[in-house]
Amino acid sequence: MISLTDSQKIGMGLTGFGVFFLFFGMILFFDKALLAIGNILFVVGLAFVIGLERTFRFFFQKHKMKATSFFLGGVFVVLIGWPIVGVVLEFYGFFLLFRGFFPVVVGFIRRIPVLGSLLNLPFISGFVDKVGESNNMV
Repeated sequence: MISLTDSQKIGMGLTGFGVFFLFFGMILFFDKALLAIGNILFVVGLAFVIGLERTFRFFFQKHKMKATSFFLGGVFVVLIGWPIVGVVLEFYGFFLLFRGFFPVVVGFIRRIPVLGSLLNLPFISGFVDKVGESNNMV
């Protein structure tokens, strides 16, 4: 069992609410207010979970500056009122930032009984194998 500090528990809650608001904002035809709240909660929750210093070190590494600029630029574009363009920029930046974690996530999901069998379906397995074999380090 992993023990979490109180600030990490708060961060998990903020991140969860951020993901919820982002998802709900996209369902409601890219509602810019919900997307803005979701973006702010997600970034603040991430800072609470891994710490402020580690968050800055993660986002502002030299080889991740392109990804960070797309992600944070997308957040800014959503905040100024262009939600669809902002979400596209955010997704691209998110993919570039966290692509080193995708093989770990795929490996974890493959060990879950129902989801693992879904990943082995013919049309899905080819795509998942490409994502899972990425050798980019975090």
